[in-house]
Amino acid sequence: MHPGNGQVTNSRGPRKVLPVAKQRGKADTKRTGLAPAGKTYRTRWAMKISDRDVLLAIDVQNDFCSGGALAVPSGEKVVPAINRIAQRFGNIVLTQDWHPRDHVSFAPNHAGKQPFQTIELDYGTQVLWPMHCVQGTSGAEFHRDLDIVRASLVVRKGFRRGIDSYSALFENDKKTPTGLLGYLRERELKTVFVAGLALDFCVRFSAEDARAAGFDVVVIEDACRGIDLDGSVASTHQSFRQRGISVVGLEAFL
Repeated sequence: MHPGNGQVTNSRGPRKVLPVAKQRGKADTKRTGLAPAGKTYRTRWAMKISDRDVLLAIDVQNDFCSGGALAVPSGEKVVPAINRIAQRFGNIVLTQDWHPRDHVSFAPNHAGKQPFQTIELDYGTQVLWPMHCVQGTSGAEFHRDLDIVRASLVVRKGFRRGIDSYSALFENDKKTPTGLLGYLRERELKTVFVAGLALDFCVRFSAEDARAAGFDVVVIEDACRGIDLDGSVASTHQSFRQRGISVVGLEAFL
């Protein structure tokens, strides 16, 4: 499923974010950009979205929602949140896990291995997953309620048999590009707002790679859900703090 007007493809210095200050019962908010390194804000901001901001919605697909092959708890609840937030953006990008059936990350493709065990590959440790988001299957389709019409780009990832891809920008070897980085730079976009599934894997890797590439990055936590595998959600928040990746809730867009 692709946006009708979309495409499918196989920075600047940090600014300071000021949290809400309340005076005489009124919220006086000002957003000027990125949280300082070492701090993650999860507070009420007044977000002013510009034409240099982009909403990156990660892997909102059937297999990651309730009843799917790799369901994230309450994964489908991100859909109305993303749809609401997307109304504020002129630039929207969707990612789509798009695996061949014999993909290296699938546990059934490794004799004696079970889902969530790990193996070592050339690029490092790989978690083995249940078979999910197989190319051309209903599980790989976007959730039926996700508004995809206004998206300008769909990035398919994980289609190479021998390498997994959590990030929207790079495969798991950290060097094979998906093409999204070039798109963001060519469009001269500056701030990447990230939402979707799962917070502690594909959202995290996408946010980290965008930050490393020099973009301001804001994760919309209320529009994400996590798997929380062996403390991975706590580790994700720690990573965001260390990298100066900001975190906001839905109230920032009211």
